[in-house]
Amino acid sequence: MIIKNVKVYGEDFHFHPGDVVIEDGLFCETASGSGEVVDGGGAYAIPGLIDIHFHGCMGADVCDNDPEALRTIAEYEASIGVTTICPATMTLPSEELKKILATAASYTNEQGAHLVGLNMEGPFISIAKKGAQDERNIIPCDAALFNEFQDAAKGLIKFIGVAPEMGLERTLDFIRKVKDNVSVSLAHTNAPYADAKAAFDAGACHAVHLFNAMPAFTHREPGVVGAVFDSPHVFAELICDGVHIHPSMVRAAFAMLGSERICLISDSMRATGMPDGSYTLGGLDVNVSGKHATLAEGGALAGSVTNLADCMRTAITEMDIPLEDAVRCATYNPARALHLEHLYGSISPGKIGNLVLLNPDLSLKQVIING
Repeated sequence: MIIKNVKVYGEDFHFHPGDVVIEDGLFCETASGSGEVVDGGGAYAIPGLIDIHFHGCMGADVCDNDPEALRTIAEYEASIGVTTICPATMTLPSEELKKILATAASYTNEQGAHLVGLNMEGPFISIAKKGAQDERNIIPCDAALFNEFQDAAKGLIKFIGVAPEMGLERTLDFIRKVKDNVSVSLAHTNAPYADAKAAFDAGACHAVHLFNAMPAFTHREPGVVGAVFDSPHVFAELICDGVHIHPSMVRAAFAMLGSERICLISDSMRATGMPDGSYTLGGLDVNVSGKHATLAEGGALAGSVTNLADCMRTAITEMDIPLEDAVRCATYNPARALHLEHLYGSISPGKIGNLVLLNPDLSLKQVIING
């Protein structure tokens, strides 16, 4: 397949007029033979988007423990241009989580987005910053239990969240024991700067939805945000749905961390793609109205109802993030955070041929998966 007449997002993170060649499911430098020729009509050609933190869509959730739910999720995500997914689990009882992980591990990617990993947002988090997580299931971090989770998932867990203040020495020991087997993230934590920085120095390398479910970034106690800034190896997730973070704070995050360290995520829940109404997240009741999903009890934000493609558009059109930077943060950076940049994240020879064509107004023109 040759896609001609497009603006190709290059490995230098800029657009260049040119063609895209895909053969045998992989991007190629040049075409070796005859094949389908597609006129891109001047569209932007970008790598398929990668969402490393979301819970569900179209009435389905990864925690439904149902292959059909995973299929629904994969098909919807592909339909909007998210071609690689790493859904997030909620804070549930450990035995229930093991079943969910095993079901995901046995799922076969027959169609739709590629399921390449799982993001465990809990259960090793802080009650003080639980957000929409069920505090009845929050427990201290435990390396032996995590290994049981990873065994159930057959190695599919890519991120595991911790809250350092829930026993700093225990957390640091946990990080040192598991960091070669998973990326440790700071998630739903009330950690002060010193504890967060100690966790990053010990090997934690990721921050779950920066600014949300963590202490405020202030001039005398910069908290987790300050520790992320001072730890160059750390990736930070951002939810750019127009609800979770003020546009000024999004711009500030880009100014502090640079486009090379931010991963755009959706944090979308099962109501995404569905009408307003009542839904559930992690066993808790959620009310959805417009762009807002809030717990029925207490009113805390309960994830988003905006998919990653629309979050990327919002970052560009409403938050003044340059197109090239937003694309990087929704494609290449998530691939790096997953340690899968050799397969995904850029239009490079030898990588999997997942491609999205966007019209000049950023509306979706075409999605191509595996060529």
